[in-house]
Amino acid sequence: MTLPIEELGKLLVRKRGGRGIRATATDIDVSPATLSRVENGHLPDLATFAKICRWLGVDPARFLGVETDSGDAPPKRAVAHFRKKPTVSPETATSLGALILAAQRARQARSELARGE
Repeated sequence: MTLPIEELGKLLVRKRGGRGIRATATDIDVSPATLSRVENGHLPDLATFAKICRWLGVDPARFLGVETDSGDAPPKRAVAHFRKKPTVSPETATSLGALILAAQRARQARSELARGE
């Protein structure tokens, strides 16, 4: 099940509970200001996103809409993530991510067709 990225801040607030933001930020290895921004709905950069997902115990793929493969082989996948910039709206970032993933799928389909699969 895919989680909207807007849920990241809500999950942080929920797990942090009554614990202080500074102590929680230390556990996650981010600054308190960064943690506060994410809790208030701002998109984190990739490194911060990874640290937060690890602390939450949530697979980052759930936010990125990437399905995981249950087989033994490592999945071939592309992941798109954009740093927070005021000029890129969440809708634009989502659309660009979908475009990148569609291009990756088309490239993979073309490779399979060329191999006769």
